[in-house]
Amino acid sequence: MNTTDILLAPMSGAEHRLVGGVQLDFMQTGAARVKRVIYPIGFRWSTDMKPIIGTDLCMHAHAGFLAKGHLRIQYEDGFTEDFIAPQVVAIEPGHDGWVVGEEPAVLIEFDFQGETVQQLQIPEVHSQRATPPAS
Repeated sequence: MNTTDILLAPMSGAEHRLVGGVQLDFMQTGAARVKRVIYPIGFRWSTDMKPIIGTDLCMHAHAGFLAKGHLRIQYEDGFTEDFIAPQVVAIEPGHDGWVVGEEPAVLIEFDFQGETVQQLQIPEVHSQRATPPAS
């Protein structure tokens, strides 16, 4: 891993896990965990995580800040959403997701360990949002 990029450098004091090629570094902060999630180039949830997790789609909500890279999310209803750094991210449960382009995606995420939907009042099921009018 390129440690000259501070977003990819080892984190002192954080718990570290590698799951399906995704690097997770996190620390408990009160009722939540703050996580740095590094999705590698070529990562796709349905290819890399589905065999490990065992569900057809990712059933976790994600909320945080995309600090690097480009993520594309597709919900069961076919709605697709792109997140391109720097950008705030709010993703409902029931999605596939993948890294777009030739750099890893780094997401700083706030996770309430199974209670994220309730704590952050994220919808439990995706509903297509209207495209905002051009300014």
